[in-house]
Amino acid sequence: MDVSGGSGHPRSGNDESAEPRAEPTTPATGPAHPGPADSGPPEERPADRPPTPGEETGNNTADHATPAGPAPSDPATGSDHRAHPPAETTPSTPDRTRADAHASTGPGTGPGRPPQRRPEPGGGLLMGKPFGVPVYVAPSWFLVAALITWVFGGQLDRVLPELGAARYLVSLFFAVAFYASVLVHELAHTVAALRFKLPVRRIQLQFFGGVSEIEKEAETPGREFVLAFVGPLLSLVLAGVFYLALLPVEPGTVPGVLLAGLMISNLIVAAFNLLPGLPLDGGRMLRAVVWKITGKPMHGTIAAAWVGRALAVSVLIGLPLLTQSGALGTDAVDNVGMDTVMDALLAAILAAIIWTGAGNSLRMARLREHLPELRARALTRRAVPVPADTPLSEALRRANASGARALVVVDSDGVPVSLVREAAIVGVPEHRRPWVPVSTLAQDLTDGMRVSAELTGEELLDALRANPATEYLVVEETGEIYGVLSAADVERAFVQAMARPS
Repeated sequence: MDVSGGSGHPRSGNDESAEPRAEPTTPATGPAHPGPADSGPPEERPADRPPTPGEETGNNTADHATPAGPAPSDPATGSDHRAHPPAETTPSTPDRTRADAHASTGPGTGPGRPPQRRPEPGGGLLMGKPFGVPVYVAPSWFLVAALITWVFGGQLDRVLPELGAARYLVSLFFAVAFYASVLVHELAHTVAALRFKLPVRRIQLQFFGGVSEIEKEAETPGREFVLAFVGPLLSLVLAGVFYLALLPVEPGTVPGVLLAGLMISNLIVAAFNLLPGLPLDGGRMLRAVVWKITGKPMHGTIAAAWVGRALAVSVLIGLPLLTQSGALGTDAVDNVGMDTVMDALLAAILAAIIWTGAGNSLRMARLREHLPELRARALTRRAVPVPADTPLSEALRRANASGARALVVVDSDGVPVSLVREAAIVGVPEHRRPWVPVSTLAQDLTDGMRVSAELTGEELLDALRANPATEYLVVEETGEIYGVLSAADVERAFVQAMARPS
């Protein structure tokens, strides 16, 4: 698309003109004139800042978290299963929109500041890039690896006392192998996402399991269902593989104990992730089913999120009761001891993470619902073209006379070369404006500062985040100037859209 000015005669974004004003005011700070939008944005800027789509998150957009799930405390018998809290999913949408992203943030980093580019993926030690997706191990993983090594080592001391101190090496191997299984679970989500042409930002192994940060949301409920189901399916497959490998192995040996522990752990990971509540994989499957039935993804998100909250309450109350009653394979406990306190603490952590993840999914769904309301054409300010040597006072007079709220510096052929910055205009005292040329207050145009008037929603935010600036030149498909888009206006519109009920 030719964005150099089309016919060489820039035009303002609106054909109507406003009445001239008695005294010139800056296009940015004076009373709003009708521009390409029906009316100018409110004068006051909100103090708060909206989240970036996909960051809250993680959704962007559709983050898929693999909770570590309960791990068997007795590798020989599989009894006394202790639950490991799941990773918090922050929908990256835009899911992270993935939208959660799916999950999980905003057009700006502060009042009057433009949407900023998200930092490059990081968050730990880079282990590799399978399928081109970076895999990171978060620092918190080393803490949970040490915890698993210590707990599993104590269990091995009861099952294989002859190991002595070597039991901790075996336990460390189990911790690494278990998280390798979690990585396989996440790679299943990743491969499915790439198959559906959904970008995956990264995979991260952390304290509570693993997270695949998928930056876009699946386009259909069927794809959403498959994307969620492949993770637990791979965990079940791994459990079957470990079971088959266990058959020829003699019980009570180191290989037998490790294989039994990995089999049970993968079964628990699969079962836990299949629970039908967001942010778990089962919740995304439920969302896909409701989406398919109703035809509305928002309805699916609401249903799965509230089931997730009910699940959080059930975990908070039910897990300590089940453990204390012996239903999970432990001896019934009549008194309150350290194990009971730990079970209650673990249940509270699990419940808090599930509840928070469900709430984040609801917020990101509302964000995705309101994103289409952000339209470059509606938010653009009318602009007036001026030569580079035009005094600021004269440029403002022309802007006021034509009802424009922005200034575009053009060359002798009428081709736009720079944008006069709003903040720079405000900083020039009125008595100096007749002697200050607009070129000294302008920012040179780059390709990234030219945006199409047809951009809406997530595409608009992505374009602004990719090229941070305070103002952007909005052009028609023909290359003609439509007007100037202020990042502050986008931010205000975003905040107002999010404040409206769904």
